[in-house]
Amino acid sequence: MTRYGMVIGLRPEAEERYKEYHAAVWPGVLKTISECNIRNYSIFLHNHTLFGYFEYHGDDYAADMAKMSADKTTQEWWAIMEPMQNPLPSRKPGEWWTAMEEVFHTD
Repeated sequence: MTRYGMVIGLRPEAEERYKEYHAAVWPGVLKTISECNIRNYSIFLHNHTLFGYFEYHGDDYAADMAKMSADKTTQEWWAIMEPMQNPLPSRKPGEWWTAMEEVFHTD
């Protein structure tokens, strides 16, 4: 299992709408997340910054992320979410959410 942390901005005017969508995530999106070997997924919000955390339990992260990206329902969900988000200028090429380095963990 690999832990992932990532961060992205949230446009202030979109905060309530973003929360409403995430209070009732579409079943198809949740199904794809699970089928792509993602577990224990959380998103936190502070001062218009979203922090995402999940655990990946698969063997081929790139293939699972390609599978997720190809899913039509997930694409529809992302089309709604992306205009609400504000990617960080420090993100790497090809990133939407900025990947974070894990510097500490304890069970």
